[in-house]
Parts: sequence; structure tokens; C-alpha cells
Amino acid sequence: MKKRSLWLITGLMTVALLGVFVMQLYYIRQAYNLNSQLFEQDVNQALNAVVTKVQKRNAALHISRKDRQMELERKAEVQDQAKQLVEYKDRFKEEAQKRVLERQRLIVADLNQTDLEIRKSYANPILISEDEFRAASDLGNPNKSPVHVDVNVGLDAFGNVVAGQIKSTFVQERPKLFNVAQTKLPDSIHYLAVDPGTGKNVLISVRTVSAELERKFILEDNLAKRKYDEGLKRLMSDTIPMKPGADILLQDVAKEMRDANVPLSKMIAKDVLDTLIKKELLNRNITLKYDFWVGLAQKDSLVYRKAANTTGELLPKNTYKATLFNSVIRDPGMLYLYFPNKNSLIFANLSVTMASSAGLLLVLIFIFAYTIYTILRQKKISEMKTDFINNMTHEFKTPVATIMIASEALKDPEIVADKSRISRLAGIIYDENVRLGNHIERVLSIARLEKKELKLEHKEVNIHDLITAVVDSMNLQLQKKNARVTLNLEALQPVILGDELHLSNVFYNLVDNANKYSSENPKITITTRNTDKALHIEIADEGIGMTKEHSKRIFDQFYRVPTGNLHDVKGFGLGLNYVQDIIEQMNGSIKVQSEKDKGTTFEINLPLNHNHSK
Repeated sequence: MKKRSLWLITGLMTVALLGVFVMQLYYIRQAYNLNSQLFEQDVNQALNAVVTKVQKRNAALHISRKDRQMELERKAEVQDQAKQLVEYKDRFKEEAQKRVLERQRLIVADLNQTDLEIRKSYANPILISEDEFRAASDLGNPNKSPVHVDVNVGLDAFGNVVAGQIKSTFVQERPKLFNVAQTKLPDSIHYLAVDPGTGKNVLISVRTVSAELERKFILEDNLAKRKYDEGLKRLMSDTIPMKPGADILLQDVAKEMRDANVPLSKMIAKDVLDTLIKKELLNRNITLKYDFWVGLAQKDSLVYRKAANTTGELLPKNTYKATLFNSVIRDPGMLYLYFPNKNSLIFANLSVTMASSAGLLLVLIFIFAYTIYTILRQKKISEMKTDFINNMTHEFKTPVATIMIASEALKDPEIVADKSRISRLAGIIYDENVRLGNHIERVLSIARLEKKELKLEHKEVNIHDLITAVVDSMNLQLQKKNARVTLNLEALQPVILGDELHLSNVFYNLVDNANKYSSENPKITITTRNTDKALHIEIADEGIGMTKEHSKRIFDQFYRVPTGNLHDVKGFGLGLNYVQDIIEQMNGSIKVQSEKDKGTTFEINLPLNHNHSK
């Protein structure tokens, strides 16, 4: 398959896989949205049912209490009526007394102001009683007047008046002070003073209550009387019992107004609300953990909350709300319901859909990956088989060409006459036939191993003796490259059950590779030792080595480590695959450790099981 075709197939399969993935995501998202809508519908229905039950329960409680409340209210109204009337009259009397005291304060303040003005205008003003005022006013009886006049005149030597002083003295019957009784005030206040202009005594009379204050007091009395009558009338009208056939709307409005200041926490208990919510959710097969709280609708205020662990924003995600009461005057209140694990329920409902989608997607990914892997593997195997055929053709052509040349030489009369040359040519033909047969046998052995048709013998084999024999048989081949083989045969139990022929081929392949893949003067070390129930064999060299990428594939059939355009090392790429198959059929294991330009080590473990069935 061409590289361009491979990339085209890969691209088309990738597009198809992405398309399936996108479609699966789209359907899962649609299913999630549908389940979310159904969940929200169920929750909203549950909230509406809870609100309806709360309102009906509140109304039923109100109706059941209505008759008793009305009876109690009627009794209380009768008692309150008498009490309010008494309190109202007592309150009116108290206000009247306060007005009297306030009037006296105003009168005294006004008299004090008048007294101050008189003292500024007249000399030596004296506050006198009503009797004294009348006596001082009686000019026809000076002997009874309390005013005495003293005249002092100064004369000179000629009898002329040069100085004089007239002094008027008011003689009170008893000392008097300016005092106004708190219970009763006189109509007038009287003064006796000296006129600064004439020096004569004058009598001054002042009204206790001025005309302005008198008008003010009359207006206050009239206003107080009117307020008293109106309040008494209103109080009497408020206590009239309500007739049985009163307007229902008026009662509802009155109730709503009475409940305007009742807290929401008093109108519905938290435990009762929790029970109603749980029951409605269970009726709709919702068993999720939830939190709820009640708040005011017209402002951000919390009334109560079920759980105190709800933090974050005021309305977190997955929160639903409904109005608690149908009220115009008071705050109707809001019921909030929060589900912290809403997504878990929705995804649980989608578990079958998501599992099937994920399974289908994984199957498609596996098929896609396996298809690409198979295509690449087949492409690589095709390339390796092509190399194998080329190598096999080259390996077969060499002995065939040699045999053909030797056969043609035998037809030459001169060569036929020389027996030594005939013998040498016959030996060449025999050796090339053996070489050609070995190649054929190796390919056939691999084919039999793949089909499990190769039957191995199981008899006791001394690995030390076998390794020594293989190294001896390869002596000439090793000497050509000046190879040095070091044997560290330290295993105490070197005898295993196995096939001696195939094991010798295994060691031959490994030693031959160590010799071929060393640049010059190969150094090969073979070590044996015993481990737990196994014989451990290491064949190490200091050759060219290989990278980790090549070492992972070294046991693949037809695989050969690429060496560029150089073909100095011949082979089919079947040797190490043959080695692995033989070792595994003997219940052993083989692995390789290699580093570029530092050498390679093959490690073989064969079981020490002498009771193994043949």
C-alpha cells in the first residue's frame, strides 16, 4: 500500500470517528437538557403544591379560630369599652388640669412682664391688696388713708424758701408679697408707685388675665370640648358589634391588615414547611438532598433557613423559588429551594445512555487503532518479506551459480582427464548443495514452527558440553575475524530437558550474530549460572549494538536491523525468531539488552525440571 493511500484512509477514519464523537456529545447534551427541564418542571410543581397547601393550611387555621376569636373579641370589646371610657375621661381631666397649670404659668409670666415694665416707668412701685387700693383711693378721708405726706422746707436769712422736699410714705397694714394662688387668681393686681415726672403717688391697677390671654383660653376650652365630644363619639361607634352578615371582603382586608406586622416565621413553622416539601418531592420521585430558606420578597432579608452550610451568592445555581402568600399589603414572602447535587441525579438518569455511548466510542476507537496498526504491520511485514525474498534469492543464487559453473567445468575434456580437479569440483558441488539444503531446511523449520508441526525431543542435555561443542564447531569461522570467546560456565546444575539439535542451533545463531555484528576482533563471553529452578545463560558481545527501538523488534520474523546501503552481513531475518520460538517451546524465556556501539547481551532462562513429560 502506498503511503499516500495510507494517509488518506487514516484521515477518513479520523474524520468519521470525530463525527461520531461529536454526534454522541450532541445527543448526550440534548438528553441532559431534556432531563434538566423535566426536573425543573417537577420541582416547580412541587413548590406550587407546597405554597398552595401552606395557604390553605393558613386559611383553615384562621377559619377554625375565627368563631372563638370573634367571641373573645366581643367579650374583650365590652370590657375594653368600659375601660376605654374611664381612661378617656380620666385622660381628659388630666389634660384639663394640665391646661389650668399652663394657664397659670402664662398668667404669672405675663404679670411678671407687666411688673417689669411698671418698675421701669415708675419709682418705688409697691404691690398692694384690694382693700389697700380702695383705702388709698378714698381721697375724702385722708386720716384713714395709708399714704402720709411729709414736707420739709428750707428758708434763708430773709425768710425766702431756698430748698424743699416732699416725701410720701405708704404705711401698709401688714407686709405683703407678690403672690398668685395656684387655685384661684384675683381679677386685678394693684400697685402704688411714684410718678417720676410729678413726684406724686399714683395708683396702678392691672388685670390679672389680659384680654389676649382670655381669648386664647376660651378658644382652647372650646377646642378641648369639641375634641372630647368627637373622641367620645368615635369610641362609642368603634365598639358597636359587627353584624353576622357583614361583607366578607371587608373581613379579609381587615385580617390582612391585622396580619401585616405578623412575622413570616409565625405564619408557617420551619418543620411543617420541611415536611410539606419532602412529601411533594417524594410524590415526584425526587430523593435528592435539598436545602430551603424563606426570605422577604421586597427586600434582601432572611427569615429562616433549613441548613446553615449554604454559602456563596444569594441565589446559587440550581435554586428555585415561589411566592408564599398572596398578599397586597404585607410582604408575601419567598420560598427558596436549593439542590446541591442536581447534576448527579441527571447524570444518574443518563448513565445508561452515557455508558452505551462511551462503549460504542471505545469500540470505534479500538477498531480504528487496530485497523491502522494492522495496516502498518502488514505494510512492514510486506516490506520485510520483500527483503527476505531478495535475500533468499541472493543466498540461493550463489550456490546454484557455483554448482552450475562446476557442472559446466566437468564437461570440459581437459578437466575430465584430471582426476584431482574432478574431485575438487565434486567437493564444491557437494558443499554448495549442503549449503543450499541448509537454507531450505531453515525456511521449512520456521514454517513448521509457525504451524506448531515441529516436534521437539525432551531428553537430558548438558548445556556446558553443548556450548563447548558449538564453539568448537565454529572455530574456523571465529578465527577468520580473530574472535575471542570466553566461557564462564559456572552453573552447578547444567543438565536440562530439551532438544539437543535445536538448542545447538540456538547457540550457533547467537554466537554467529555476536561474531557477525562485531566490527573487528570480536569479544564474546558466555556465562552460565543457576537461579531458582532455572538455568541462566548469557551470551554477550562488545559489537555494534543497537538502539532500544530495534531491540524491541529483534525477535520479529523477517526483521533485520537496517544498516543503510551496506549488505556485508547476510541473512534472512529468521534466526532470532527461530531462537525465540525454540526457547519458548521449551518453557523458557529470552530477552535482549543492547546499547548502541557498546554491545549486546542475550539472556536465556531454561527450567530445571527433570520430571517434564516427553
